[in-house]
Amino acid sequence: MSWQSYVDTNLVATGKVSKASIVGLADSSVWATSAGFTVSKTESEALVKAFANSGDAFASGLYIEGKKFVVLNADDKLIRARQGATGIICAKTVQCVLIGYYNENVQAGDCSVVVESLAEYLRSVQY
Repeated sequence: MSWQSYVDTNLVATGKVSKASIVGLADSSVWATSAGFTVSKTESEALVKAFANSGDAFASGLYIEGKKFVVLNADDKLIRARQGATGIICAKTVQCVLIGYYNENVQAGDCSVVVESLAEYLRSVQY
């Protein structure tokens, strides 16, 4: 399965993730993204770094699509952040980071279950 298929089929098609992207851990490059979802190199680099050291993310927030998200919780595998009624769920695997964005029509918990489930699967196959 291609990385784009994971974004389109396993994340966005569930209806629980409004937009999504997959970013490589090694170089912070975007491997796949849903239509209309843009994650800049600077944003992806900051996100990848936040998994190793979440202090800056808690202090300054995370930016995705140029919008600031307030970090609610973060550890070495999962970051949850909000901006009003929208938010992002970011899950780190062995080789990449999944970014799931939810809009005001989606519950954060529903988005989190979908993103975390795919992350668990990718970890199990060493991706």
